[in-house]
Formats: sequence, C-alpha cells, structure tokens
Amino acid sequence: MEFTHWYLVIGALLILLVLTQGGVRRMPITTAMLYLGLGWLFGLLGWARIDSFQHTAWLEHLSEVAVIVSLFSAGLKLRVPLRSRLWNTPVFLAFGSMSITVGLIALAAVFWIGLPLGAAVILGAVLAPTDPVLASDVQVEHEDDTDRVRFTLTGEAGMNDGTAFPFVMLGLGLLGFHDLGAYGWRWWAVDLFWAVGGGLASGALLGAAVTRLVIYLRRHHREAAGMDDFLALGLIAAAYGFAQLLDCYGFLSVFAAGLAVGSVERNLSDTPDEATAEKRFAVQHAPAYLAAAVLHFNDHLESISELVLVLLAGALVFSSGFDLQAFGFAFLLFCAIRPIAVAPIAVACRMRRLEMMLVSWFGIRGIGSIYYLFYAVGQGVDRSYAETMIRITLGVVSLSILVHGLSVTPLMRHHRRKQRDEGV
Repeated sequence: MEFTHWYLVIGALLILLVLTQGGVRRMPITTAMLYLGLGWLFGLLGWARIDSFQHTAWLEHLSEVAVIVSLFSAGLKLRVPLRSRLWNTPVFLAFGSMSITVGLIALAAVFWIGLPLGAAVILGAVLAPTDPVLASDVQVEHEDDTDRVRFTLTGEAGMNDGTAFPFVMLGLGLLGFHDLGAYGWRWWAVDLFWAVGGGLASGALLGAAVTRLVIYLRRHHREAAGMDDFLALGLIAAAYGFAQLLDCYGFLSVFAAGLAVGSVERNLSDTPDEATAEKRFAVQHAPAYLAAAVLHFNDHLESISELVLVLLAGALVFSSGFDLQAFGFAFLLFCAIRPIAVAPIAVACRMRRLEMMLVSWFGIRGIGSIYYLFYAVGQGVDRSYAETMIRITLGVVSLSILVHGLSVTPLMRHHRRKQRDEGV
C-alpha cells in the first residue's frame, strides 16, 4: 500500500477507536485484542509486510520506546511508601518468580523444543517478564489504589522488565555473543549486581532531583511551568540514557525515576486536594499538579505505543506463522510455569487464595517480550534458533492478549465483588 494511503487508514482507525471506546469498555474485550486483529488483517491484505530479520533493528527500538514510556507510568502510579509491606510481594515476584520462570521455560525449551542451553535461557528471559504496556486493565487505577492484586501486578511488571536483562545477557554469553568472564564473574558482578543496582539508583536520584528542582522553581519563582509533557519526555530519556552510559539497565532506571516523581509529590504535598491548572504555582498544590500532568501525558503516550506495537505484532504473527508448538508453549506457561513460580512467594507473603489465583493468571506477556526477542536476534543469534524463538514468542504474546483480554473483565469484577462482600 502506498505510504500516502496510510494517512487515511491511520486517521480513520484513530477516530474509530475514540468513537467506540465506551462500547469496548463495556464488553469483555480489550483494545489490544482489536489492535491485534487489525494487525493480522493488515498482514493478510498485504498492507503491512514485515520481515523479522530485515526489520530487526527498528522493531527493537520501537518496542524499546513503548516499554520505557509504560515503565515510567507504572512507577508514577505507585505512590505507596517503599517501607510498606505492599512492596514485598511485587519485589519477590520480580526477582524470585522471574528466576524460577526463566529456569522452567529454559528446561522446556531444551527438552521439548531442542534448543541449545544458551538459546533456551534467552527464550526464558524473553517470555518471563510480565508486561506493563498491555496490563493496564489490571494495574492500579489511581494514586490511592492499594488493592493488593493490582498493586502487585503493576509493581512486578515495572521491575521485571529490567530484571530479565541479566538472563538475556547470560543466554547470549552461553552462545558466545557476550563475555561472561571466568567462572561467570563478570555476569555476576556487572550484568547482575552493578547493572540492576545502578539502574535503580541512577533513576531514583535523577527523578527526585529534577522533580524537586521543578517544584522549587514553581513554588518560589513561578518558573518551569506549562511544559509538563516535555518534562515527562525529558525525564524518561534522561533516566534511560544516563543508565545506559553507566552500563546499567535503563528499564529499571526509568521505572525508578517514575517512582521518585511520585515519592517527591507525596512527601511535598501538604494537602491531598485535586490538582488543577490554577494551582500549579501554589505552595501546597504544585507537587500534585506536576505529578498529575506528567501522568496524564504519559498515559496518552502509552496508548499510542500500545496501538502501534500490537498492530505490528498482529502483522508479524501473520508473516511468521502460528503453529501448535506455540499454542502448547503458551498453555504450559500460563497454566503451569507461572502458577508454580508465583505459588511459593504468594504463600510466603500470605496472599489470599483468590489474590494468588489472579496474580498467577494475569502474568500478561506483551511488548517487553517483543523487545527482548528482537534485541537478542539483533545480537546475531543463529537464524534457525531465532526463527523458533520468534514463532513461539509471537504466538505466546498473541494468545496472552486474547485469553487474558477475554478474562480480565469478569475476573476483576468478581474480585471487586468479593472485596465488597468482605468489607475490604
């Protein structure tokens, strides 16, 4: 299709989505399901022909941008103090459950699919992280939302998109594409401890410093106001770029920067009043106005990112094919590996049975998996292994969008009813 025709297609699509938004919310479907179907249709009609190997670089970078935008939003939404016990479950899931999931997926990939250990570990790292982009329907709904299920899923998705990176590097090292050091010392010291810790620390420091500076200028000099969208973009880009320069994980840095903005707003706000435009300079309201404006803009960016990437995923599924092996792998991941990885942590954190079941089920896979997939492919992984990983990953992501999308509305409604009945 001619490039100029895309103007009409994209314009009509965006207008249609706005007009049908209310109807979609009332039905047991998600916008991601619609995007996936449209992407597949575009591939069928020949409107979007995407080659996973020819277009590896820009698929990697597009998904990278989508993930960092969503991670910043996830961090900004979590306003609960870090000392709260609510943080225990998502932290343990992001590190402990992540490791168990990678290991179990790698075992399945070696003994069932026949991948070498390095490629199997990469596949585990690709499919292990839950997704902050497509999980919006099970994330926290507002700054005071302390529902344990939504908070856990939001926090886990925010962190494990970064904690998956050490396993990607481990898999690449086992295949000979990355230096692990003698007895793996470099992987432990640099790829794990330094990159994870440095990413969290650099993002937190940068986010807190910039936010405090902007609030100070607004409160005392009536400056630095009116361009909160640029501030959001600037913080995202600066946090990600700064971490990358330090050889740390930018995903964790962006998430930590979002957390820092919310933390500063919570600590500096004198009254929890509604943040309106007239209050941007007021001493007691400037922090709340800043956080609300940045989050509002970031939510729009996240919606656009979801639209673009899921459309591309649908087109990629059409071009790459879908087989029973991908279906079987998705069933294994959703119904066995995820629950096994979540259960010990949920029991240790004393989650209720329904809460544990919901957290186990809504391990949604999406854009983060697409990023890690094409990052690994771009490092030179053997084409035969790469083709297998692409086919399985796209199949798992597609099925996750469908089955989790169909179940999210009835299951979360049941969860809310249960909470009301128990007076929670």
